[in-house]
Amino acid sequence: MRADGKKLKKVDPMYKVAAHIMDKRVDSMNMITIDIPHSPMQDYINKKRKENISISHMALVLSAYVRTLAKYPELNRFIVNKKAYARNEIAVGMVVLRSIESHDGTMSKMYFEKSDTIFDVNNKINAYVNENRESPENNGTEKIMKFLLSFPGLLTFGVKLFKFLDRHGLLPKFIIDMSPFHMSLGITNLASIRTNHIYHHCYEFGTTSIFMAMGNMREVPKRKGDEIIFERSMPIGVTMDERICSGSYFSTAFRYMRSLLSKPELLEQPPEEIIEDTGK
Repeated sequence: MRADGKKLKKVDPMYKVAAHIMDKRVDSMNMITIDIPHSPMQDYINKKRKENISISHMALVLSAYVRTLAKYPELNRFIVNKKAYARNEIAVGMVVLRSIESHDGTMSKMYFEKSDTIFDVNNKINAYVNENRESPENNGTEKIMKFLLSFPGLLTFGVKLFKFLDRHGLLPKFIIDMSPFHMSLGITNLASIRTNHIYHHCYEFGTTSIFMAMGNMREVPKRKGDEIIFERSMPIGVTMDERICSGSYFSTAFRYMRSLLSKPELLEQPPEEIIEDTGK
């Protein structure tokens, strides 16, 4: 029994076979770009600003993703040692620049609940960013990296040990909590550094099954009646481990996420229903 998830008892035979054929995450990565219309998000941000509430694009995207997990929990699965697991937490990793002027970043994780509203998510992001900028020495990821680099040869031995323990479900929870490689979702806002979206790799070590990279706004052609118009959109490059669920499931879940971002007010209230991944 892993500390961060429970082994799935019933898995589609095709995915059991796939986990053996594609036994590395790098073998099973699929990529897609999701274009999110910018106007509904910006209108909502402007509306909240008039109410003295500051909401970021990152908060909107993450809130929509957390809400999507409440309805489509299979997105929160992961594969380790050819076995499928249902994750028992929502852990999101994000790099934070140490200062606005700095190019150096630090990374740890935020934790969310499926019942979180946009306001809960926004507050957690703000607290996470402030903590990592004001007290980076308290960052668990930083601590474990400094420890591994403190003695010659310890890094090589430590990483091999962690990989062995993780592969056999023996990695202690406190290590998992400090690890930036064990997360439900990795996310980065490259638009904040004026960069286009990318397809970020999902790490081979750890349990990261999905990574999202938000990029510079762009104009996307769209048919409106007999005309072709250009819609200002936020592109999100998504990298997925295809072994955790079917392509149809991914597609339906991301369409739902996109629909939430077209009506952000829906995120102000907790979900009406939360579907748990029972692992059966």
